[in-house]
Amino acid sequence: MFLHREDQESSEVPTGPSAQQHQTHLDSIFMLLEENILTFVKNELKKIQKVVNSDYPECLEKEDGEVLDEEQRRSREAFVKISVHFLRRMKQEELAERLQSRLLAPVCQRELKSNLKKKFQCVFEGIAKAGNPTLLNEIYTELYITEGGTAEVNEEHEVRQIETASRRPARPETTIRLEDLLKASAGGEEPIRTVMTKGVAGIGKTVLSQKFTLDWAEDKDHQDIQFTFPFTFRELNVLREKFSLVGLVHHFFSETRAARICRFKDFQVVFIFDGLDECRLPLDFRNNEILTDVTESASVDVLLTNLIRGKLLPSARLWITTRPAAANQIPPECVGMVTEVRGFTDPQKEEYFRKRFRDEEQASKIISHIKTSRSLHIMCHIPVFCWITATVLEEVLKTREGGELPKTLTEMYIHFLVVQSKVKKVKYGGGAETDPVWSPESRKMIESLGKLAFDQLQKGNLIFYESDLTECGIDIRAASVYSGVFTQIFREERGLYQDNVFCFVHLSVQEFLAGLHVHLTFFSSGVNLLSEEQQQTTSLWSKVFGDKPEPKRLYQSAVDKALQSPNGHLDLFLRFLLGLSLETNQTLLRGLLTQTGSRSQTNQETVQYIKKTISENVSPEKSINLFHCLNELNDVSLVEEIQQSLRSGRLSTEELSPAQWSALVFILLSSEEDLEVFDLKKYSASEEALLRLLPVVKASNKVLLSVCNLSERSCDALSSLDLSNNHLQDSGVKLLSAGLKSPHCELETLRVSGCLITEEGCASLASALSSNPSHLRELDMSYNHP
Repeated sequence: MFLHREDQESSEVPTGPSAQQHQTHLDSIFMLLEENILTFVKNELKKIQKVVNSDYPECLEKEDGEVLDEEQRRSREAFVKISVHFLRRMKQEELAERLQSRLLAPVCQRELKSNLKKKFQCVFEGIAKAGNPTLLNEIYTELYITEGGTAEVNEEHEVRQIETASRRPARPETTIRLEDLLKASAGGEEPIRTVMTKGVAGIGKTVLSQKFTLDWAEDKDHQDIQFTFPFTFRELNVLREKFSLVGLVHHFFSETRAARICRFKDFQVVFIFDGLDECRLPLDFRNNEILTDVTESASVDVLLTNLIRGKLLPSARLWITTRPAAANQIPPECVGMVTEVRGFTDPQKEEYFRKRFRDEEQASKIISHIKTSRSLHIMCHIPVFCWITATVLEEVLKTREGGELPKTLTEMYIHFLVVQSKVKKVKYGGGAETDPVWSPESRKMIESLGKLAFDQLQKGNLIFYESDLTECGIDIRAASVYSGVFTQIFREERGLYQDNVFCFVHLSVQEFLAGLHVHLTFFSSGVNLLSEEQQQTTSLWSKVFGDKPEPKRLYQSAVDKALQSPNGHLDLFLRFLLGLSLETNQTLLRGLLTQTGSRSQTNQETVQYIKKTISENVSPEKSINLFHCLNELNDVSLVEEIQQSLRSGRLSTEELSPAQWSALVFILLSSEEDLEVFDLKKYSASEEALLRLLPVVKASNKVLLSVCNLSERSCDALSSLDLSNNHLQDSGVKLLSAGLKSPHCELETLRVSGCLITEEGCASLASALSSNPSHLRELDMSYNHP
């Protein structure tokens, strides 16, 4: 377009005396041209800078917001390309990138929303890709989400956490709606950058993240966000090459790569990272290198630690979901707010089943049945278990008119397995539902899956990769077949460009199959997988002498091993293993299990062993699980005995055995009335009663201990006060501080973590502890806003 001076010099020009005058004349013309060009460029740059300013309207839309037609869009896009090329020729690289991002962002956003809508508008309850798709918006039932909490690790088995949540009385907690999750702010200022959402397996965290993304993609909510990028740790785990943050986004979301959008700091961006508990990357926040350039390449774990710490793209907002046991992988100072998904409340459970069963009578019958079984009612806090229950009861009601419905966890999961095998036979085997269920291929699949379930349960793994399957003797092709046949038990997920990953539909399904594997192994080979030192000798003894191993040793060793686990990781596995010992349950699995004959004596011996164990003053959490184990063995004698005494008003705590005390604790913990206001005198005005019923005291809203003959020993038991994850706020802390000021207060440990306390509440506590500083030794105020 413009002549360069060297081009002019190579042209034919006059020579001789007039040449110098001619050259001077040309120089003056070039100077004038250069000045004009420079002025023109400056003016154009100013215009472009105005265009890329964040307040300027989106340039691929008309000013009234109407979408451009295709011809206008192509014209504008061509203009963008020419302008960007011009800026790069002018060495204005940064401005070129900003212009390109700004002008092409609306196109990129529309394409991204369209693709995310296609990806997330349908769900398969409990499964990833098999069966008939269901629209997420049709079946979505609002979940109970609370604000406030800590990101510290909870090492309890998730069934124990569900137990606690199910008996939690109605306290004034801060609930939060999904649409407000990333709008929360500290003190009315900027939105909190990083939100962590905890919840046990199957509680609905992934569905929540999908619903959030779908609402954004459908323009229903979160329209202040320009880009939403949902990731799963399953996909990130298998990335081996290095990426820049920009490159990582381009890798998973090709729309941004096509639009060459690199300046994400110019937009409001949300990153969703689902499933921190499934992360196998070394998230080393202490030693990983510092990274601030979004175009600099590093390993994926380095990118994540720097993004979460706010070193990379500090303007972005992050939402991380995790099971409680993995929450502490991220340092507390990197988390602005912790929320918790509690699953379904009782009304939400009913709403789910009424949506699932349109027949009102059928829905009411199912809801009523669930309420009669404490185990089922507790587990139905988990949406995935509601789905399993609905799947089973729908089938049972069709085939067993007037018959008894499953009332224990083991019965429910056996029926679930049978239902899936029938579906498999009709779909793939060409048989009828009444045909024999277990073909040799099905048995082989279940045996292989059982071994995988048990081996990985011992390692604490819920997600499996090809190497994990190979260790269990399953090749990748067989795994794909399994996931294609037993689609609602074992599933395969493909990353966008990554290796496949496998998992069971829920942790409880893995625990059930693990129990089934231990049962099958023992009665087929005599090997007790739970007693390592006896495995080889038992098997050899059986081969040489033909003696059958004693089942009671299997069950007693299982009880012992579960009790040795400090966090209860074998609690549910133990329930399933014991439940499988019942002849009625073995009959349900006829053809898969070898019938072990009548084992009523063995079962009675197991029941007595469990009762004896309960009487040995095991922890309340462990005794609660042992009562559930008795329920799986159809023995409720201890609980019924205490319940009858309570109903008749003839309960004499002076005559209770340790096992009966534990039964009383088990009953009271499921009583909403007693947990609202617990009066110790109602049972016994004694120190022994206080110490025996301490779990009930700690779970209650209000406790009356006046005139109960308490001594220093009782004060020691009550010296720790844990109020974490409640909606205390500053007003509650002021009331608490008034008690702390008292010279009679000898509290040694106070935990108010995650209680929404601000500077005002901290001042109240400081004043109280200045007045009475002598006893308190531990104060936990993490995850507040001081």
